[in-house]
This record gives sequence, C-alpha cells and structure tokens, in this order.
Amino acid sequence: MRPVGAHGFAYFRIDIPQPERDATSSIHSWTPALNRAIPPYFKNRLAAGSASHEDLAQIRRDRGNAITWRAIALGTALSAAIALGAPYTTMLLKGTPMGFSSCTPAAFFLLCAIMAVQIPLRKFKPAWSLRRGELIAITAMMMVSAALPTRGVTGMVLPMITGTYYYATPENKWAEQLHPHQADWFLVSDPQAVRDFYEGGAAAIPWAAWLGPLMGWALFYAAFYLTLTSIMVALRRQWVENERLPFPMAQVPLALFAESERPGALSPLFRSRALWLGFALPVFFSSLGALHHYFPQMPDPKLNTYMELFPGTSVRLGINFAMLGFAYLINSSISFSLWFFYLVSVVQKHLLGLMGYNTASAELGPWSEPIVGHQMMGALAVLVGSGLWFGREHLRQVWRAARNPDPTRDEAEIMSYRSALLGTVAGSAAMAVWLWQTGIPGWIAPLVVLAALIILLGLTRVVAEAGVPTLSPAIVPAGFIVSSVGVPALGPAGMLATAYTLVWVGELLVFYMAPLANGLRLGSETRHPRRLLAGFAIAIAVTLAFSTWYTLDLAYRHGGVNLSGQFFISFPAYPSKFALAKLAHPTGPSLEGWLWTSCGGIAMFLLLLARHRLAGWPLHPLGFAVSGGWTMGVVWSSILVAWIVKTAILRYGGGGTYQRTRPFFIGLIMGQFAVAGLWLVIDAFTGTMGNVVPVLY
Repeated sequence: MRPVGAHGFAYFRIDIPQPERDATSSIHSWTPALNRAIPPYFKNRLAAGSASHEDLAQIRRDRGNAITWRAIALGTALSAAIALGAPYTTMLLKGTPMGFSSCTPAAFFLLCAIMAVQIPLRKFKPAWSLRRGELIAITAMMMVSAALPTRGVTGMVLPMITGTYYYATPENKWAEQLHPHQADWFLVSDPQAVRDFYEGGAAAIPWAAWLGPLMGWALFYAAFYLTLTSIMVALRRQWVENERLPFPMAQVPLALFAESERPGALSPLFRSRALWLGFALPVFFSSLGALHHYFPQMPDPKLNTYMELFPGTSVRLGINFAMLGFAYLINSSISFSLWFFYLVSVVQKHLLGLMGYNTASAELGPWSEPIVGHQMMGALAVLVGSGLWFGREHLRQVWRAARNPDPTRDEAEIMSYRSALLGTVAGSAAMAVWLWQTGIPGWIAPLVVLAALIILLGLTRVVAEAGVPTLSPAIVPAGFIVSSVGVPALGPAGMLATAYTLVWVGELLVFYMAPLANGLRLGSETRHPRRLLAGFAIAIAVTLAFSTWYTLDLAYRHGGVNLSGQFFISFPAYPSKFALAKLAHPTGPSLEGWLWTSCGGIAMFLLLLARHRLAGWPLHPLGFAVSGGWTMGVVWSSILVAWIVKTAILRYGGGGTYQRTRPFFIGLIMGQFAVAGLWLVIDAFTGTMGNVVPVLY
C-alpha cells in the first residue's frame, strides 16, 4: 500500500496480488450478467490491479444486488404455482384464503419456504443459493402475482361476466329489462357454455365462447396495469427517497435479506431468539385451531370476541399476529390515529342512526355506503391531491426528465420517466375508451377512471405508510358515479356498464397497486432494476393465463356453484341487481352526497394542516381517510395493542429496546403466514376441506 497524489490530495492504493484477485474477485469467473453489472470504472481498476478493499466490497454488494435471469425464471415458476394454488385451496379445499389480502399471504408463505431452503444451501452448496438481488426480484414478482387469482382478478371476472345470463329468471326480468341494453362483446352469452360453467359436467372448456370476452378484458387490464405501473414509477422516488415512507410489508423481506458481515452468510436476523419466539406464537395457536378441525376434542383457542359499545352497536376485539407485527413497524402517531378514528367512525354511525340516517343502506350498490363512503371519497381525494402537491418538485423533475431524457435521472426506475408519463396518459385514455365502448357516456368514462385512480392511489399510500395489510374502501367508483351524476345521465346502457366496473374496482380487498408499490420499494435495493419490469410483466401474464385456465377447468368439471357460494352465487348477480335497482328507481345527482364528500375533504384538509402547522399534533390524517372501511373493524384492536406495546417500550426502554424487539414482531408476521400455508399443504395431502387458519380476519 503506497500513497498516490493528485492535485494536492493523497489517498492510498492497494495493489492486490494477482492470485488472490483471481481466487476471490476475478471478473472472468462471474457470469456474463453479473459481469455486466460491474461498473466500467471498477473493471478498469480490477484489470490494473489497483482496486481497494472498499472497491471490492462495493463490487460484492453490486454482484449480490443484481437481478439475474435465474431469478426471473424462478419468480415465473412461483407465480405459476400461485396461479394454480390459490384457486385450488380456495375453491376445492375451501381452506385458508391466501389471496384475499393486499399483503399477499401466498407470497409471504412461499418466501418462508424459500428461506428454509436457503439455510442448508448457504452452508453446503453456496453456489446454488440465491443472492440478495435475486431474492428481492422473486419476492416482488410473487407479491404482484398473488394479487391476481381469486379475489384479485380471475375470481371476479369469470363469474361476473356470465352471471347475468345464468341467474336471469322470469321473476327478476333481467332478460327483458337489462339484456337489450348491454354490450355483449365483453360478456359470455352462449347459453350452454354459461350453464356448464355453473353446473359442471362438461367434457372440455368451450373456448370458442370465452375467447372473445377474455380478449376484450385482457385489453382493458393491459391498459389498467400499464396506468398503475406508470403512476407508481413516477412516484417511487418521492415515496421511497424523499418522504421515506416505512413500507412495513417490504421491511419484512428486507430484514430477512440483510447482508451479514460474513460473505454468503444468512441475515443476522436468523440468529435472533426473539425472531423465533415471535414465529412460534402464531404457529402454536393457529395449529391448535387447525388440529381442532381434525380432532374436535382438541382445544380451539379463540382470539376474538365482540364488545357492545351502544345498544345494537358492537365492535370486534381480537388479536391477529400478522397485523400486530405490521402495526409495530409504523409510526406511533399513525397506529394511534388508525384505531382512534375507527372508534370515532363507529360513534358517528351510531349518532347518524339515532338521527334517522341509514349508513348501511345498499342504495349505492355493493361495497358502497352513502354517507361514510362519500366522506371517505372526499378524504382520499384530498390525501392524493396533497401528496401530489407536496411532491411537486419531484414531479417537475419527472416532467423535465420526460421532456429531455437523461438516463442518469431515472436509472433507478424500472422504466424511464418518459415511458411512465406516456404510459399514464395512454393507459388512462385506453381505459376511458374501453369503458365508453361498454356503454358509459363518453364524458362520464374519464370520471370513472379518475375516481378509480384516486381510490387506488389513496389506499396504496395508506398501505405504504400505515402498513394496514387489508383495506376496503367504504365506497367504490360505481356507487360514487351513480351518486354524483345520476342515473338519467348514464342511461340504461351506461348504468349497466357502470355496474360492471364492480369487476375490476369493486370490493378491493386485494388490488394490484399495493403489492406493486411494495415490489418497487424492494426493487430500490437492487442494481439496474429494469429487469424487474420484465419480471412484473411475465408474472402478470403467467398468473392471469394459468389462473384463468384452472378456474375455468374447475368450474366446468365440478360446477361453479359447488365450488364457492360467494364467487359463483353472490358476486355474479351483483352487477345486474345493482343496475336493475337503479333503473327501476332512477335518481339524479345527489346534493347530499356531494355535501358529505365535501365534508370529508374539508376535514381531511384541516387534519393535514394541523399535522404540518401544529407541533406535537397527535392525530395523523391517514387514520381518518380509512376509518370508514369495514376491514378496519377487523384489525383495529390489533393495532391498538401494538400501539400500547410500542409506546411503553419507547418510553421506558428507548430506541435501543425497540430495535431489539423488532425481530419478535417480524417473527409474528412470518409465523402467521407460514403456519397458514403449512396447514394448506397438509390439508391438500389429506384431502381435508374447510380448515381455515385466520390470516388477517
């Protein structure tokens, strides 16, 4: 080691002997993909024999964080497994629903399985083990994939585009009053194909009846996912680097993939006793419940009950280990606000009921509440608008980079900013045109797209910042549009087409944008993440293709009504019931609805103002934005417990104690998902049906 000077500065150069360099870091011994990942500057210094230890450490990190085609291939295979496994376990086994949440339990279970295989591989076959970048790419692909089968896409699309024909009867008069007004090109109308889909017994899938509608919906989902992906690419740096949102669901795999001091070793997290203690708790309690299904004499511990707050108004009290873990990883003011505003919402509904308002009315169709829903829509609109306002400087940079492309500005993104901008505009326009072709008036179709994007982006922000793994809004675009513009403006065809938006933006118990955001957060830790875009595209295509084929195969062999009452009896009738109810009693624009929307927006604005202007203000606006969704009633008590525990630990133990206890709560999350998937595997081998391990509700 000798000093080398330049322009008056001195630093030290380390000359590494050639044999050592060849044995430990030779670029020729690496795969071509990893070799290309090394910056030319480092390659030159390696070739000259003048690389420092810091250079070599950086090269090892770059090598470990590279996304390889091996990772894309494994991610594709696991996406196919999710596409087949989710319908099988949900519809045939009727077991734990691993695809009913935006935190994607199926992906977390397979991640547990991958890490279990990594432990022996790292010890006995290090060359076969997966590097950090590969693990990140696989996990991101699985997260996106798990949002598509069953409740995400295929379980909603296939029954809903056939139900109006199967469930049409002389009594409900759908054939006379609805069918003449609907566009058939996106629906399956062949009588025999529809009947066999619900009743089974068919020798094969009648693809001739399905290909046309499926291709039509494929065009829509291509535009839909292009729009959502482009928006998240434009916002990733603002959320990840500027605002530093916590992304609790991404924290868990990142903790598992953390680099060890010893090259090739597993994360230090695996040596934490607290991790394994937390892992054991949900495994123990959930296994007791699962064993009770096999052996009724076994105890079945119930971790939830109900408490009556007011006459006729009860709240659910319970502990969910995964929610407890996620809530521990977020800011205390957010966790406090989530459970506080939920209770405020319960009190509000009770008081409105005493005044004669029916807050649970179905007049706006499925998944929409007339008062709380409008209030939530106003709050989400202000939340999204304020996020864009506070990120305006970043958005200016995105605009400048889109107008004058510079690879150095967006090299950390999975696509260029120009592509993201064009994708947002083109995808949104294509969605609006598609909706117009289904029957929605041309001037209303963009409003449907805008309402959908506000809800999805607002909920995604909550998932990224508050860590609530399962969110469902109190209103969906179909209900909001009917209330906002009125049925006469839509007309019969437009009302029917609006009802069919329940297919893609209805319940929203699981939606693509949330796992995409977490996947992009994970991708921020990789080098040259452009391959992740290919990974996402492949995962989406493979999952949709396999899950569509397998769901159709199950339905035509066993009969849809024998598989799931919710998917094949309740959901298929929702669009037609909603449309007929509104056409039978057409209402104009609701002034009351606009007033409640304005009230929600004003309250949200005041909360945001207080948050930014008043020092020590305890309430976070996110809690108000999601307080009306029914899923908060399931998870609020777990959030309350996590807030109490974290507050006590920070007050009496400090930040060091909090850091030492984090592995315990990460263990709770992984244990909950691992035991749920483990019992599904056991049930599949034993042929046991109906054994449900609570995952999030």
